[in-house]
Amino acid sequence: MAAMHAIVAESADQLLWQQVPDVKPAHGEVLVKVSAAGVNRADVLQAAGHYPPPPGASELLGMEVSGVIAEVGDGVTGWSVGQEVCALLAGGGYAEYVAVPAGQVLPIPDGVDLADAAGLPEVACTVWSNLVLTAHLREGQLILIHGGASGVGTHAIQVARVLGARVAITAGSAPKLQLCRELGAEVTIAYRDEDFVSRVKEATDGAGADMILDIIGAAYLDRNIDALANDGQLVVIGLQGGVKGELNLGKLISKRARVIGTALRGRPVDGPHGKSVIVAAVVESVWPMIADGRVRPVIGARMPIQEAAEAHRMLSAGRVTGKIVLTL
Repeated sequence: MAAMHAIVAESADQLLWQQVPDVKPAHGEVLVKVSAAGVNRADVLQAAGHYPPPPGASELLGMEVSGVIAEVGDGVTGWSVGQEVCALLAGGGYAEYVAVPAGQVLPIPDGVDLADAAGLPEVACTVWSNLVLTAHLREGQLILIHGGASGVGTHAIQVARVLGARVAITAGSAPKLQLCRELGAEVTIAYRDEDFVSRVKEATDGAGADMILDIIGAAYLDRNIDALANDGQLVVIGLQGGVKGELNLGKLISKRARVIGTALRGRPVDGPHGKSVIVAAVVESVWPMIADGRVRPVIGARMPIQEAAEAHRMLSAGRVTGKIVLTL
């Protein structure tokens, strides 16, 4: 049996670069020779046994890559061998090769290094699907982004500013707050020392945030509702602060507010809410923002893929701003 190398997660701390069975593109897929893989919190959770891949997806870690198309499967049009691309995955990216549905493949944005492009698909698709396709963020609205210095946060700040929104963020250190200001955040909140509800109310003359993009979940649920404006939307995309919280329906009803939970990884490839639709929207709307410099990738670290375990430790400990990419 033909083989390739990939990271195999023996445990959260034992991520080993070893031989695994080769992959081939199925109907409608392309095979990408991986140049770099982006690191996501979902990978850390999966390595620890807490986030299994969706049914039918690769058991290997890795939800985004960049590289070169090595083979094109049956039924694929618009892509050819030798093209440099990046791709959104359900899994399998921490490897020498990965098979990807053609609808989840993206060209490299103009002006972006091939390795750095590995850190774009997940954040770009997460941010556009939530800010625009779900919450319809508009010019003049205020968005509060928790974890502003994260990969998703740094991208969301920039996209929100291009859309004409005002941006408030929370972050945990002075350097992270400064980075968020440089990216366009006008209200930067040190969450260990300041109350984000009162700071957001100050910035909006008491009105509150029109949208909150939340990676914390249960621990922030009640205070997020307090921070929302009338007709505001709380979009929960992460559960770092727990999965079960108490929701005061009286507050929710009085504000005519919405609480929305979304996830990207488990979506189908096709369909009205599928990954192909999101990817196409990102290429059409976000890639031009990157090409003309209004939005830039924020890469906090580049590391050889053999150091994946250390990359996971860095991400878990909050020792990085923006994205980590693993290079092959």
